[in-house]
Parts: sequence; structure tokens; C-alpha cells
Amino acid sequence: MIHADIILTGGSVATMNDEYDLFDPGAVAVRGENIEAVGPAHRIAEAYTADETVDCSGCAVIPGLINAHTHAPMTLLRGLADDLRLDVWLMGYMMPVEQEFVRPDFCWLGTQLACAEMIRSGVTCFADMYYYEEAVADATTQAGMRAICAETVLKFSTPDALSYDESLARTHDFIKRWKGHPLITPAVGPHAPYTTTPELLQACSQMALELDVPLLIHIAETAQEVKEHRAEYGMPMVPWVKKQRVFEAKVTAAHCVHLDVGEMHTIQHHHVGVAHNPTSNLKLASGFAPVAQMLALGINVGIGTDGPASNNDLDMWEEMRLAALLAKGVSSDPTALPAQQALAMATRIGARALHIENLVGSLQPGKRADITIVNLNHIHNTPKFTRHPEALYAQLVYAAKASDVRDVMCQGEWLMRERVLLTLDESVLAAEAANIARKIDAFLIQREESVLRKLLAIGQVAQEKMFEVQVKVTLTEFSAQQLLDKPEIQVLNPSLRRQYDTYFLFDDVYHSRIRYREDEILDDDGQVQDVIYRLTLSGETKEREYARSVLLSRSRFDAPATRSLRFYHEYFDPSTVVEVHKERQRYHVRYGGTDFAINLDRLTKPEFPTTFLEIKSRTWSKQDAERKAELIGQLLDLLQIKDQELVKQEYAQLALDVHRLE
Repeated sequence: MIHADIILTGGSVATMNDEYDLFDPGAVAVRGENIEAVGPAHRIAEAYTADETVDCSGCAVIPGLINAHTHAPMTLLRGLADDLRLDVWLMGYMMPVEQEFVRPDFCWLGTQLACAEMIRSGVTCFADMYYYEEAVADATTQAGMRAICAETVLKFSTPDALSYDESLARTHDFIKRWKGHPLITPAVGPHAPYTTTPELLQACSQMALELDVPLLIHIAETAQEVKEHRAEYGMPMVPWVKKQRVFEAKVTAAHCVHLDVGEMHTIQHHHVGVAHNPTSNLKLASGFAPVAQMLALGINVGIGTDGPASNNDLDMWEEMRLAALLAKGVSSDPTALPAQQALAMATRIGARALHIENLVGSLQPGKRADITIVNLNHIHNTPKFTRHPEALYAQLVYAAKASDVRDVMCQGEWLMRERVLLTLDESVLAAEAANIARKIDAFLIQREESVLRKLLAIGQVAQEKMFEVQVKVTLTEFSAQQLLDKPEIQVLNPSLRRQYDTYFLFDDVYHSRIRYREDEILDDDGQVQDVIYRLTLSGETKEREYARSVLLSRSRFDAPATRSLRFYHEYFDPSTVVEVHKERQRYHVRYGGTDFAINLDRLTKPEFPTTFLEIKSRTWSKQDAERKAELIGQLLDLLQIKDQELVKQEYAQLALDVHRLE
């Protein structure tokens, strides 16, 4: 007889091989790190002896589940920010917190916590994209799990790199040191087309090819992402990514929610694996990936949980069930994505999607002994029908739960026996995670108390001159020629603009206000030449009112508006929103050796029957501000403007007053 180390016998063995062989009762013989034999229980007993025989009666013996896409360290961000759109969630909360807290020890602890959760649910292998991926790899090996670890690369600074050049160098070094590890497959992870550049994607692909490692990337997760990409590059996302030679590597693309048929054919032709993340896509309202269609085309689609900050768990049983149900609901076809196929996506097809099918994904001799034993005796799994030979798949996908997983083995080593983790101490991990959560809570509480802190968290913010002297005048008749005809006034750089201002008002102690401005610069024919988007944060403190002007004293901060108006509305969550639209003739002038801005404004929202003439100037000095206030008075005299025409309110307040009267 042949000697094996372990024999798992007496259970229903679902091999998940190409033929979907089932053995009930069946047995699996394990020797070293590999599967030695699989077959009917009596035949394995006749041919093999072992040091350890495990009774699996009443259980299903299946390949270890494969989580095809996650961000394991984000267990430490679970529940941090929920019920938000993807861009607000990512740019407004995840990335600012990551910049503040993500370090190697954070990633190590978060990964250990993730491994504990995944082992408990029968996962033996996962694909990860995050920062400090070496810490992720180290934590994973100590837990005894298998992983594809992709160092994330973005076009802007990340927690572990100030530039993408530094990130590429870090990735190259990580891959060189971990390539060939029995449990870890190092990889390169350009985050997504919208967070990279063509040059960066090309560099990542070249690295993956030269070092013969996988490449993980997010593609077409949201409709907005796809729309903006097409507007910027004039072509769909998949052919554009192909143009960057990314698909020459062994690629796994996460999400792929918004693809057309042509893009699916391109993915299939280039053997790109897809990681479907049903819970995350639903929770972030990203849409419904065309999974059944992709599978029908021959695309290898695995199942992932996505990160635990956007799911919010790592339970592959929930994902399998939801993947099957979603496919049926979206297509109105109850036969779409049957249970057998859903389980295959979490095992064999998932391994193919990750380009590791030679190692794992099915119970076959020669493959690694990554095995999960599922107890089917619990009340929610009762009764059991045997009439149909494939009933086991339905029982596993539609009825079984993560808590039914009894034992887990990876690479021939036990990670859990009888629900007891053998490689991790959950109580220690939980205590350390709670400590991290307290620190993040304190950071966010402090940030949420200040509009400026929230702005600093997401933008390249510059402080502008603190004092602003300004006056507005309502005019029934006024011509720009009146400015040009005054020899004392030197007119510089005139321009014609349409400005769309949205003011976010806050009930904080500073009476803060953020102005989002879409500033269209027009040519002489009224055609748009350029558009500038800016955010401006200010207070409304009046330092002093003069007879003919107002001196505003406030901390003023400007930042480029790189996201949509909707994003800022949802992120800042103001107490009041006011809109002001206007057509503006702008003149930069010099008078009395001092620079001023003179604007002729016609408000179109809210509509005013008169034109406003606005004179303003800014300075860092209060003394200089007082001098400029005197000069504004002289300008008003020079332009023959009467005191009764003066308006000392800002446009936001004027609009707010109109709104209150309506």
C-alpha cells in the first residue's frame, strides 16, 4: 500500500475538476504539500495508509475557496464610511485615512485579521492589492495562507511612495525578493486607468512581462468612470488599456461592470481573468456585471469580496450565493449561473482567472493540498436530498454558510480544525484592531469639526491673502467705456466670462463657506475658450465697515476642483446650498499705484434687473487693506457712483435673501 500523510474520508468529495467528478462517499489522500489521490472512499482505503485519517462523514470536501479580489489590510477600515458613492468613499475617506495611518505594521495587522476571517470561511487563497505589500505577504505566510500580492501603483503619492517612480521601484524590489515563494505569488498592481497614466500602465506591463508575474487592475467599475474615460480619450476603456500593452501580461481585471460586447471579446481573446465582486458592486451602487455573458464567451470569471471596507466582510459563501442570484435577477432567467458554476467560480475558474490553475482550484492529484471541509449537518442544511447527483452544489451555494466550515488545510498544513484556528490568535488581533479604530475615530472626529481640515484632506490647498476690501454697486446704466475713458485708471487684461458658483454654507463657529466655481472664459464671439474649476473656502467675518466699502478679514483657501460638484456636495454635507450664476466682464486695473479687480456682473440666477459693478482687492496686511478702502472710495467718486447705489452684501447673501423671500 502507498503511504500518505493524511486521508480525508467519508464525506461528499466535490473535485471541481473539468468533469465535475463527485465521490460520495469519497476520500482525498494528501502527501506533503500535494494531493496524492482522489476517489471513492473504499478505493482510497484499499490503496493508501496514512499517519492521520480524518472522518468527514456528513461533510462536503471541496477545494479551498479562492477570493479573487480584495484589499486585505482594509479590515482595519471596516465600517469607517458607508452608504456613500464610490468616489466620495474613496477620495473623501479611504485615501485621506490611508495617508495618515497606513504603514507596514498597519498592513501586517490588517492582513492577519483578514486571514483569520477568511480561514474561518474556508478561503485558502486570495488576490490582494494594497500598499506595503511585503507586510501583507509576510502576514499571509505566517497565517499559512496562499496569496497573489500586488503592490499598488498610482500616478500620485501613496502611503508607501511619494511618486509612481518610487512605487515602481518598490514593486520591482518586492517581486524580485518574493518570486518563487511556495505560498506567495508577487504581482504588480496599477490601480485603475483613471488613477494611472499611459506611461505608468506601460511600465507596469513591461515589469510583469519581464519578471513573469501577474498584473492586477480595476477596470470599468462605475458608469461615471467609463463615461469620463471615453470623454477624455475618445475610446472605450478596454481597447485603451489594450493599447497600453497591458493585456500582454497575465492580467486579472477586477469588477468589469460596464463593458460592451466588443470589450468582452477583447478580454477573452487576451485571456484576461475577471474578478466579480457582487456585494461591493451592489453596496456602492456600481451596477451589475454581465457575468453570465462573460462566462458564455469563455472568459474566466472568479469571485471576490473586494476590500472589507466596501463589503464589509470577506465571506465567500455570501458572494457565491449573491453572484448566482444576481445573474438570475438581472436576466430574468432562473437557469442563469447555476450553483455548480457559482462554486466553480470560487474554485477552479477563480484559479484560472488568477492564472494559478496549475496549482490550485480543484481536488486533483499533483495539485496543492488546499482543502476545505464543510459540515452539512446543521439545521439550515437539513434535510439532504440525493436524488439528483448535483444537489450537493445547490446545498453548498444556496444553504451553506461560512460558519459551516469545520476544517481548513493549505499546502498540506492544517489552518483550522474543528473551528479552532491554529495559526492565529484572534483575541490579540481584535484588541490591536480596536486600538487602531480609536485612533482613526479621533482623527476623523477632529477633521469633521473643521471644514478646512476636510478640504485639506482631499485637495492641494493654498492659503490666499487674508484681507479683502470690496464694494458692490447696482447700476441701471453703465458702460465699460466709462472705465476706459478715465486716464487715471489703467485697464489691464480684460476678459469675458460665464461663472457658475455654488456656495456651501456651514453652521460652524466660523460660518464657513465653500464656493465651487465653474469659470468659463469666452472669446470675443462668446465661445468658450477655457474652463477653470476652483474651490474657495472662506468665512464671513467683517473686520470693519467703511462708509463706502467693506473690509473682510478671513482665512481664505483655494484649491483646484478636480472632482464633480455632486462629489463635493456629498463629501462636505453643507447645511445650506446657494447657487449664483452670472455673466462677468472682468478688468484688472491699476489706480493710485494699486491693483484692483473691477467686474461688471449680470446675475442670471437669481435674476436681477440691474447690473452690478464690483470693485475688490486683496492683501495680507490690515494696514494695506485700509489704504485700499480709501482708494476704492476715490474710484467710486471718479466713476460718479452715488452712495445709495452701494451694496455691501456678497452674492451668496443676496441669493440667499432672494430665496427666503420666495
